[in-house]
Amino acid sequence: MQQSYVTPSAGRVLVVDDDPTVAEVVAGYLVRAGHAVDRAADGPSALASAAGQWPDLVVLDLMLPGMDGLEVCARLRERGPVPVIMLTARGDEDDRVLGLEVGADDYVTKPFSPRELVLRVESVLRRSRPATETPSAPGTLTGAGLTVDVAARRATKDGAELALTLREFDLLAFLLRHPGRAFAREELMREVWGWEFGDLSTVTVHVRRLRGKVEDDPARPRLIRTVWGVGYRFEPDAVAESEEDRHA
Repeated sequence: MQQSYVTPSAGRVLVVDDDPTVAEVVAGYLVRAGHAVDRAADGPSALASAAGQWPDLVVLDLMLPGMDGLEVCARLRERGPVPVIMLTARGDEDDRVLGLEVGADDYVTKPFSPRELVLRVESVLRRSRPATETPSAPGTLTGAGLTVDVAARRATKDGAELALTLREFDLLAFLLRHPGRAFAREELMREVWGWEFGDLSTVTVHVRRLRGKVEDDPARPRLIRTVWGVGYRFEPDAVAESEEDRHA
């Protein structure tokens, strides 16, 4: 079943949940916040809705009948980039990590505050839109063979385009802006996600996924280093160091 609400909006959001009460409440809050909302109660309906009108963001329940949220997320990713916020009724951290591993940009555990969910939606939408170049925020960032075009939201490594999710892109751009500086996970959550609080495993998973895309050997990362007892640091001279190591 699909239902659509058409209003002047800040973004088009697809809400996918088989619980009609939850879906109705979420849709109502999003519409009142100025968003256009489409609804789907299962995976196939969600994919059909996205094919007919590509959303700016998807609020996706993990536990759906037949095709679960993980599969829906993966199939959406095959069609094109779209931010995803996962809803889960489970308290198991493994389920939350699984959602992040397949590319979800955020997750909210049921029961949740609809107002908080709207704030999360607006935070993700705001960060997903092209940035405006300013003197303090250059449009192109480079380092260690990586190039990030902030306005176009395009990242490359040695000229090859990287397939990054919304948060992976934001994280890479932030690290490139602050080479050589160590950041705690709490700082990264505040600066990259825009949250003052949250599950820090979100940062850990995104760092791991980003390493898998930018490191030559993710098991021995040279670009995004772990600073024990602190957090993470981007090493802009890692490529040069690697060349020196080979000739040492």
